[in-house]
Amino acid sequence: MANRRDFIKGIVGGSMVMAANGLLVPRFAWAGESLLDPVDLPSGTLESAVLEALNGKKPLLKRAYRPPNYETPLNYFNDVITPNDAFFVRWHLANIPEIKAADWKLRVGGDANGKKLELTIASLKKDFEQVEVTAVCQCSGNRRGLSNPHVPGVQWGYGAMGNARWKGVRVKDILNKAGVKKEAVELAFRGGDTGVLEGTPDFVKSIPMWKALDENTLLAYEMNGEPIPHWNGAPVRLVVPGWTATYWMKQIVSLDAISQPLKGFWMEKAYRIPKGKFPAGVGGKFDTQDQPDKVPITEMVVNSIITSLKTGDTVKVGQETTVKGIAWDSGYGIKAVEVSMDGGKHWREAKLGKDHGKFSFRPWEYSFKPEAKGEAVVMAKATNSTGETQVFELIFNPAGYHNNVVHKVALQVV
Repeated sequence: MANRRDFIKGIVGGSMVMAANGLLVPRFAWAGESLLDPVDLPSGTLESAVLEALNGKKPLLKRAYRPPNYETPLNYFNDVITPNDAFFVRWHLANIPEIKAADWKLRVGGDANGKKLELTIASLKKDFEQVEVTAVCQCSGNRRGLSNPHVPGVQWGYGAMGNARWKGVRVKDILNKAGVKKEAVELAFRGGDTGVLEGTPDFVKSIPMWKALDENTLLAYEMNGEPIPHWNGAPVRLVVPGWTATYWMKQIVSLDAISQPLKGFWMEKAYRIPKGKFPAGVGGKFDTQDQPDKVPITEMVVNSIITSLKTGDTVKVGQETTVKGIAWDSGYGIKAVEVSMDGGKHWREAKLGKDHGKFSFRPWEYSFKPEAKGEAVVMAKATNSTGETQVFELIFNPAGYHNNVVHKVALQVV
């Protein structure tokens, strides 16, 4: 097998590939090490992770064709807001319809709703208050490819996430109009995508009713001031700030207030973590779906990454070097980011940048002058307002969720 450096220098075979929707899209050569994967992703993942541009997207790191799963290269996270055309793509089922905004309808019902509704985008804009929230959308399995030992699933590096300004209407306003009953325990919803094979379970999920009625839970039709792109769930998707993206249903077509917990594969089997393995609150707060040994994944863990430097970069002795990055959590708020320049022996507090909201990326930076030639291992760790901080060793779980191991890069000081 060709080594990594030889592979990077070559063009990954062919100039066109077949995308998940059957369209030919261009395949790109590697464009410099700033776009590369972490070196410890599983064998085979590196070789297949070509840069490809889906229609309307910049070249992203391909993880799978069908369904389409594409990762945002690390360099785009130097900005707090992730551009729409560089935002990661994650789908569970391969039949993804093109739904025009003018044709979209939302059915609102369920046994715990007082009346049924049918809404259009026009009625959302006319009949409800318009609100906007800046929030991180992060796949539950972000960094799964860095698990050791490796686990099955999409082998994501650092970029199965993005931060955007989401505009739409509050779900609670819709439920109030429908007259949700006190017996409602969950809100169930489904999207427009379907499986290729007969018998594939539809992607149907639910959230507890208290989360559905939270003022920040939205039905969004705009992303960063523009209509949501097709690959990110157009024309309307659910936005559940603070929780992992498995609940951010794309192409949402129905809302059902239900008096009993939702059953089915995507709730009873998928997206679960071992009970009691993570800090209090992480994986909790959804007790209608708890099992004796497993609970649904819910809130994101506190996390950060270094965005301005990468392993192998060269810096000069005595020259000021600025380390920049982003930090985020589930909405408690980032209290501090600490940076080490000596592999974790000593830590210094970084300067936090503008607060764009409790669900947003929080920028940070720290400047230092390398004192000696050789290798300098830079590390960054975030702590939120509850005291939760990043870990140095992975909290292993079979699905590869919640990887918030402290990020580090090795610089060469000359």
